[in-house]
Amino acid sequence: MSANTTTTALTATATAAAPTAPLADARSLGLAHYAARGVLELVLAQHGTTFQQQIALRAAVTAEAPQTPEELVAQVRGSLKADPADIRATLDELQAGELLVEDGAHLRPTDRGRELLATLAAATAPLSARVWGGIPPEDLAAAGRVLALVTERANAEFAELTARS
Repeated sequence: MSANTTTTALTATATAAAPTAPLADARSLGLAHYAARGVLELVLAQHGTTFQQQIALRAAVTAEAPQTPEELVAQVRGSLKADPADIRATLDELQAGELLVEDGAHLRPTDRGRELLATLAAATAPLSARVWGGIPPEDLAAAGRVLALVTERANAEFAELTARS
């Protein structure tokens, strides 16, 4: 056997033996999302909080200025694509739980709301570290670029579809 034939045969064997990474697609993205969200929702439930409540509370806490209820609805809808009526009900739940309070035309987080968000962050930090830890930075950068593009395109499709209805 010639050196070229041997090299070609070894390369073909190595290529066949090397596992190939699955291509990212809508299903793999969805599975990753729901796996991570399932972990988060278990932690949230331990603190009497729903996923949508946590998203709305985070939007209020991290806003640069106090938000009106409609601004919070729009921000949460932008993130979750949830029904505005459901988001308004979530804001009502946060007010009933004294996590948000009316301040004129705005809703602002209470100390209790800020404390809950800090507690949730502390409870999820070690879980997130185990899920994300050890992934090479270049892989995270590539995934970040792809996810940003998918989000941009999906948001454009969502906007077009909702404009028609």
